[in-house]
Amino acid sequence: MGRILSYMKKYWFLALLASAFMVGEVFVDLLQPRLMEIIVDRGILGLDRGGVPDPGLVVSTGVRMIFIVALGGLFGLLSAVFTNVTGQNLGNDVRKDCFRNIMHFSFGQMDDFSTGSLITRITNDVTQVQQLVMQMIRGLVRCCMFFFGGTAALLSLDLSFGVIAACALPLILIDIILVVWKTNPLFSLLQASLDRLNSIMQENVAGVRVVKAFVQEDAEEARFREADRELTDIQFNVQMMLSFLRPVMNIVLNLAVVGIIYVGAVRVQAGETAPGAVMAAITYISQILNGMMMLAMIFQTLSRGLVSANRLKEVLDASPDLKDGTLPEGGARKRGTVAFRNVSFAYPENPACVLHDIDLEIRGGETLAVIGATGSGKTTLVSLIPRFYDPAGGIVEVDGIDVRKYPLKELRDRVSVCLQKSELFSTTIRDNILLGKRDASEEELRAAARAAQADDFILQQKDGYDTEVAEGGMSLSGGQRQRIAISRALLKKAEILIFDDSTSALDLKTEAQLYEALRKDYADVTKIIIAQRIASVRNADRIVVLDSGTISACGTHEELMRTSPVYRDICESQLRQNEGENTATGNAGGRAERTQEGGRA
Repeated sequence: MGRILSYMKKYWFLALLASAFMVGEVFVDLLQPRLMEIIVDRGILGLDRGGVPDPGLVVSTGVRMIFIVALGGLFGLLSAVFTNVTGQNLGNDVRKDCFRNIMHFSFGQMDDFSTGSLITRITNDVTQVQQLVMQMIRGLVRCCMFFFGGTAALLSLDLSFGVIAACALPLILIDIILVVWKTNPLFSLLQASLDRLNSIMQENVAGVRVVKAFVQEDAEEARFREADRELTDIQFNVQMMLSFLRPVMNIVLNLAVVGIIYVGAVRVQAGETAPGAVMAAITYISQILNGMMMLAMIFQTLSRGLVSANRLKEVLDASPDLKDGTLPEGGARKRGTVAFRNVSFAYPENPACVLHDIDLEIRGGETLAVIGATGSGKTTLVSLIPRFYDPAGGIVEVDGIDVRKYPLKELRDRVSVCLQKSELFSTTIRDNILLGKRDASEEELRAAARAAQADDFILQQKDGYDTEVAEGGMSLSGGQRQRIAISRALLKKAEILIFDDSTSALDLKTEAQLYEALRKDYADVTKIIIAQRIASVRNADRIVVLDSGTISACGTHEELMRTSPVYRDICESQLRQNEGENTATGNAGGRAERTQEGGRA
């Protein structure tokens, strides 16, 4: 909680003003019973004038009460305004800092927290902390003022009234302690259940096409119902515990009022107190016990707010796994070169090595293709270049320098990555491409799109480059999304360009045109291409064959056909597949021709 409260430093003056105005509002509330006592005892009953009423006093005191109530309302309004400004600003700062920290998390840290949990923390948990801060500024001052100020005022009327308050308070405290003790452990479970519900919702919204394609709507609805039922059950248990709080406190309050009336009647009959004082005492005892009820609600908010504050602290205190390095001064730069020196890698959640003893040097301006079976480590290999992960062993060098010595921004400015899954954002096509280079000119933008074979189809859209893209790019085909993503990667004009199976949705003709544009217009850029199709890689300067996390062969297409059994197997399997497809197409065409001839006959 200390980390969250540190955000209050900027807004301490606003919080102080909110508390000061709340003191003024409560002071007015405490003053009113005294004025009512004057109206009853002196204005109506005329106890100081031998039983003769004083209408003038009633009017003048009533006018004073109206003025004081209006002043108290103004104090309450200002207190609410400054409290909300403080709470909203604090929540705004916490949200932005959480998001900023999340943006610097490594992929491993993102997996540890999970997307659903991060969404819950940056939304619901921040809201809970806001409510806690606002309660502490406004509610705590109010209930403390009512308790201490009301008690002092009650005792000033008659000490016997204080005995009744002293009997009621322990019952209220026991009720509060029991409820807080029972509900406090449930709040952690409540937030965890909310995490799970958000994760399921996020997965199904993002993967709605898969759900529909496999007709899994009922199964996913059942999974959501189960998570929702778990959340509902916990919320129900919390509310059940809290539901005991108010009835018990109301019973105690009513018993205290009855006690005040009884004792007051005895004291009035004995001539030891006045009826107005009894009325004031009833109001004060109500204010005291309502202040205690408010304190109970603050404890509830405090319990949940502390859970949320700890969850936010985990995000704010999480230091990014990947630290910026410091480039050595001087030294030659081998522009566009990449080197893997005895590199091994294993994912944190899986101790088995994905890559073993990788030794590879890539020359500047070279086109290097990487091919291999699914799970052979192709994506993992190229992910080490922009330092999405650090190797478990060995060194990865860019331009002759260990990637861990670079500041992350400088390293990633040198590398442009285009993934198989084309991530597009809910903005225009232009803005999606300009992510590669925000200050690019129109000509640079169009040149990148032309090289990616995207310019023609973009201009055919309703608003051209200013066409809005639906969430996740779902308003575009897979090939269109990939070409926009390729345009974005090319616009960056980095010295190293990585295509991670990012042409899989393109037809062979479009892919060939893309590679021809890369050969002509990006000849000085080092290109690393991961692909599944031999046709996509056969013209590369060199081809690396990965097999079970190790480099089994490296060379040109012709060299590998002679020396690499793994590469030959891949080529022959794809050739057989193509022949089978051609045969099936031919048979279908023959059947169609025979059908047509039969029809003509």
